[in-house]
Amino acid sequence: MSLAIDEAAPIVTGVELGGTKAIAVIGRGSTIFESISIPTAGPAETLAALASQLDVWARRWQPQALGIASFGPIAIHPDRADYGHLLPTPKAQWAGVDIVRPLARLIDGPCLLHTDVTAAALAEGRWGAGKGLADFVYVTVGTGIGMGIVVNGNPVVGQMHPEAGHLAVRRISGDAFPGVCPFHGDCLEGLASGPAIRARSGVAGSDLSPADPAWTYVADALAEAFASLLLTLAPRAIIVGGGVGLGQLHLLPRIRAGVREKIRGYLPYVDQATLDRTLVSAALGDQAGPLGALRLGAISLAR
Repeated sequence: MSLAIDEAAPIVTGVELGGTKAIAVIGRGSTIFESISIPTAGPAETLAALASQLDVWARRWQPQALGIASFGPIAIHPDRADYGHLLPTPKAQWAGVDIVRPLARLIDGPCLLHTDVTAAALAEGRWGAGKGLADFVYVTVGTGIGMGIVVNGNPVVGQMHPEAGHLAVRRISGDAFPGVCPFHGDCLEGLASGPAIRARSGVAGSDLSPADPAWTYVADALAEAFASLLLTLAPRAIIVGGGVGLGQLHLLPRIRAGVREKIRGYLPYVDQATLDRTLVSAALGDQAGPLGALRLGAISLAR
């Protein structure tokens, strides 16, 4: 995928380590020269395959930096002893695994690590639906739910990266579905992710009719979370991506309607016209993650 050719941009490599697949790319700016995709299996097997490809590219292209965009939660502060290690995660066999050192050693240059959703947010801010916006939230709704929060052009980082996909949300009265999150049960991810949709309905979201009642619960949970974002962060946009977020065209209008109902006129910038402009679909599709990994690599060189 090539959005714009920038001959002045450095050649960098990127790795998007997702819960179901891992993608390695090499490119310049938003131009991807080569990419590979492998299933995310065990840590040793997956990291070895990625390292092998990075080694090939290091010899062929001499990239200047590496960006790693990983599922989380993950330790992203370089000054801490656990930097680069996955923290307790629903993907249990990966908890505690160091994903930075096995990959960064293959590149003669800096490496920048962040979550896959934050990397996707940075890509959308550079080339996609967040272009020109100083602050926005990127939300991926798929196998999990994650949020990348950008303020003044930079990702929000405190003690760690945001884990707002695990926010507690108010439930529709009478809903007895327990949720699927192994940590929280009925948090946002436990109610509205792809696995939650399958557990509630017995059918994968991609095969579920738009008229199925399960979507009412999904849209309501997401509307609760987005209303909370508007009340706490007042972002200029909420950008929705991921397999569920982009794969169900009927979902976003339902979420907008739910947000309006929950805000109840309290915020002057939350109405039909403004939500159509500010609660929007991601523009980069499934390339947001790989492009975000390249963007992380480029940012590491500017530090």
